[in-house]
Amino acid sequence: MLLTQAFSSFSFSKYPSQDQDGMMRKIRALNAQRRGSLIPFQVLENQMPNILNKSNVWFRNYSQRFPTLLSNVENFAKLPTRHYRINCFSAALENEYASKPDSDHSTSFRTGLSKQLNAFYRFSRPHTVIGTVIGITSVSLLPVETMVDLSPTFFMGLVKALVPAILMNIYVVGLNQLFDVEIDKVNKPDLPLASGEFSIAIGAAIVSSFSLMSFAMGFMFQSPPLLYALLISFLLGSAYSVDLPYLRWKRHAFFAATCIMFVRAIVVQLAFFVHIQKYVLGKPVSFTRSLVFATAFMFFFSTVIALFKDIPDVEGDRDFGIQSFTVRLGQERVFWLCINMLLMAYGTAVVIGASSSFLLSKLVTVLGHCTLASVLLVRARSIDLTSKASVTSFYMFIWKLFYAEYLLIPFVH
Repeated sequence: MLLTQAFSSFSFSKYPSQDQDGMMRKIRALNAQRRGSLIPFQVLENQMPNILNKSNVWFRNYSQRFPTLLSNVENFAKLPTRHYRINCFSAALENEYASKPDSDHSTSFRTGLSKQLNAFYRFSRPHTVIGTVIGITSVSLLPVETMVDLSPTFFMGLVKALVPAILMNIYVVGLNQLFDVEIDKVNKPDLPLASGEFSIAIGAAIVSSFSLMSFAMGFMFQSPPLLYALLISFLLGSAYSVDLPYLRWKRHAFFAATCIMFVRAIVVQLAFFVHIQKYVLGKPVSFTRSLVFATAFMFFFSTVIALFKDIPDVEGDRDFGIQSFTVRLGQERVFWLCINMLLMAYGTAVVIGASSSFLLSKLVTVLGHCTLASVLLVRARSIDLTSKASVTSFYMFIWKLFYAEYLLIPFVH
């Protein structure tokens, strides 16, 4: 508004006649010199009434960004000739703007980028990605027999397994969010698609591009078990989420649990073990005691995760017709079923660890599983099943136990 008033007071009188010719020559020279400036000054002069009428909002916004310019705006009215006034105004605006945009724009860019990265972090469901990384790394260590096996070839083979598996993991969880937007508005409103931070188009672009990159790497690395693992994860993840006839298996408790259990307990253990043993280390395939233990234990643990993940989401699942075990049996019964299954798995692990002939293996597996079982029981007795925040926190605690188990599995012999 200040600029509007200032420009309304401008007087476009000619310079005194005796110096008019000389001044006009100087003006033409100035205009020629500034030909590459912001905009042609004659056009600016002709459009000035429209600019002033339509740009009140612009001037208000910029009144804080260009204080020096606006504090001196009245001085422009005293300058000779309309060409020279407009020329000087444009020069001042250009100089004032040039002193600040780098910092302002870079700050705005960093803020926007930070928000987008945070949204992608939540979109990727990081607790599942961490589980994939720790699980594959742990299983990949099982074929290692001596320190010589921990060569650059081993670590390169591990990276070749991890990267496409992470990309496929993000495809699976992202696809589920694409088909669960309305449910997530009730159950998980902070997810990017449910909150509106990501559009459906952006979510679909991430999901499709990550699946394509995952398969491209699977073919490029020429490891059949790795490619089979990616393909099975893709098919079961799609069947779990996609809303088409005979699919959307998450509606049915048994099929939903089977999808998660099959990938987490069988595909991860067997496929990545064979990938490292045969296609990285070049050894014949031979299933070890630790691999059998990992597969059996993760069968129970994956089933617990499949059951427990629905306990915090019972409200939205019931509203949208998802017949999970929690909806059908109730939160408390499913909760204690999960706790008892884990305690039974930990008890079995203690027995197996105690039967080991290696002292280090015996100590780590027995003490480790006893400790995890004790912590689980203490936490379970303090949970408030009427509080969604408390149940969700306990579900994330279950994932921490999942990570801890993979740290113990390499010690089983």
